[in-house]
Amino acid sequence: MKPDHTLPTDIRVLHAAAAVLWALSAVMVVVALGLWLVRHEVWSIQAVEVKGNVQHQSEVVLRTHLANRLQGTFININLKDVRAVVEELPWVRRAEVTRVFPNRLRLVIEEHQGVAWWGEAQAGRIINSHGEIFEAVADDQISATWPELSGPDVLAPSVLALYQSIEPMFTPLKRDVVRLEQDTRGAWRVRLDNGARIELGRGDVAYLSQRTQAFTDTVQGLMARYGQRDIETADLRYPNGYALRLRGITTVPVQSTTTPS
Repeated sequence: MKPDHTLPTDIRVLHAAAAVLWALSAVMVVVALGLWLVRHEVWSIQAVEVKGNVQHQSEVVLRTHLANRLQGTFININLKDVRAVVEELPWVRRAEVTRVFPNRLRLVIEEHQGVAWWGEAQAGRIINSHGEIFEAVADDQISATWPELSGPDVLAPSVLALYQSIEPMFTPLKRDVVRLEQDTRGAWRVRLDNGARIELGRGDVAYLSQRTQAFTDTVQGLMARYGQRDIETADLRYPNGYALRLRGITTVPVQSTTTPS
């Protein structure tokens, strides 16, 4: 056989075209074989393992939700898509997804740890232990003891931090904070479990905590002086003291000519 370079040009072009066609055919065969292998039943996902402290989200519901949304096989499924689907569920804060050879997925779930209602109780918005707001239905007994926290959404971590700082200060008074809110002017207000309203005024967590501590440290003596009457209202916005109304009695413990801050 003559070397290609001695063959006529048209013959050499035909040889080159044939070689290209053979190469393309080989590639197509390999691709087809690969697709067949990837889609073969042996790689279909047979089980989903759920790990983590899953209390609010039923594993059955989670698996069903995921099974209805899964696309692909063990080999080609997109784990980021799976994680996004899982994190759509109300109580799921974060999910990690890994493959377990040969045909299983493993989910490690971190649930939201609800600590308070955001806004109104039972309205569907909850704040977790990280100061993050999420939407879910809470029907357990613990949620019945949650306080209500309210303010601009962007301030949720600060609202939670202030609540966690001042709530223990009312323990000596045998009272619980049932609501902490910031109004449209930026002033903070507390409501206790006996209905008492306490105006904290404006300021950061440290400043408002200091004001509250000074109040709870001294108000017990005033309550005892007037026959352990319960608190009705208190205004802590005065720089040198606070205005206090006990049920049936009104007094100002520290006189000041300065208006509330």
